[in-house]
Amino acid sequence: MIESHELKNRERYLKKLIGFQDTEPVKVITGIRRCGKSSLLKLMIRHLQETGIHEKQIVEMNFESHDFRNMTSEELYRYIKNRVLSGKRMYLFFDELQRIEAWEDAVNSFRVDFDCDIYITGSNAYLLSSEYSTYLSGRCVEIKILPLSFQEFLDFHSFEVLETSSALGGTHRQVFDKYGERYDLREVFDAYMRFGGMPGIADVGLDQEKALSILEGIYSTVVVRDILEREKRRGQRQIADAALLRKIVLFLADNIGSNVSASSIGNTLMNEGLIDVKKRKGFPSAHTVQAYIGALLESYFFYEIKRFDIKGKEYLRTLGKYYIVDIGLRNYLLGFRNRDSGHAIENVVYFELLRRGYDVAIGKIDNQEVDFIATTADDKLYIQVTESMQSDDTRKRELAPLQKIRDNYEKIVLSLDPGLDSSYDGIKSLNLISWLLDS
Repeated sequence: MIESHELKNRERYLKKLIGFQDTEPVKVITGIRRCGKSSLLKLMIRHLQETGIHEKQIVEMNFESHDFRNMTSEELYRYIKNRVLSGKRMYLFFDELQRIEAWEDAVNSFRVDFDCDIYITGSNAYLLSSEYSTYLSGRCVEIKILPLSFQEFLDFHSFEVLETSSALGGTHRQVFDKYGERYDLREVFDAYMRFGGMPGIADVGLDQEKALSILEGIYSTVVVRDILEREKRRGQRQIADAALLRKIVLFLADNIGSNVSASSIGNTLMNEGLIDVKKRKGFPSAHTVQAYIGALLESYFFYEIKRFDIKGKEYLRTLGKYYIVDIGLRNYLLGFRNRDSGHAIENVVYFELLRRGYDVAIGKIDNQEVDFIATTADDKLYIQVTESMQSDDTRKRELAPLQKIRDNYEKIVLSLDPGLDSSYDGIKSLNLISWLLDS
């Protein structure tokens, strides 16, 4: 975790938190472990102090600390009650609160009994699952935090993008590090695609061995604390087979952006000899595989994207796709090599759209597919992602589904090599790296 004196701003998320400051809802910050939730709390605390809130009005607790990890909800209530200042508004910050059983009872009591503003983080989606959120229904707002965007990656690693003049009279972007060394923008983007966006890597620099150590720690913590241990607290289906879980993780990581189902995963693991059928007494059922996938989705390790029929205007129950929350974690799991780069950049685009506030689906039109339909309350984008638009065959393939869509919303092809044409029949062809920087 980044220490307070080194705190890097996560402006997009901090603005959201500040926007909800002193409003009734409990602010719930969710996301995979080590993506910056604790640092966001510290940024918010710093904001409060800078705007005149006295430090005694702020209570900060991290339930992974030995001081608090075995606390009961009753002890938590007494701890806070003893720190409440009469006639003053309190600001309560609870990090990894899901480790406290019946935490929701204590939070509800704080809301009723004290004048307070409450902020919570959690590394598992069951923090807001139906069994708990009923206690807070209508009284909480979720702020979903993701690993670093490409823009944030540049900032965290002390890179600066500057416009420089080209020999032909135009301008192009170049990147400078804090020592004044100059880099090509594509070179730094390739580093992002290699190391990913987990904030902790900025503490050790772009060193492969150190980065792998950090990514391994994140993977192990997610698997142990948020998946293998989680069932003990819930009394639900036990996710107990760590080896099977890792095989499913590897399968999903290797197949990001591909249409898969729980039954196809089980069959593939068996057919490729990744599961010893004799030892397991049969290969895992689709139900078992789905339970393991559900645990990975709950821990924010993978995200599922549904298919939407553009003509029929309905979501389809057929095969969806999965994307991994951080491309660096994928490289840790599968090895640092140039594999499946088309799906890898698709993965980056998917999470950038989520950061920008879009709901995202796969588009189906006739027997063709649009990579992403991105919608907000008042906007819609149709997006194709490809490495290059240089060849005629690629252009035809990428443009064909977009050309079938009859509405007037914006249609875009994002690529690392868009070629000379900036549009085709009203369909924009944009450079992916520029698009990531121009949010």
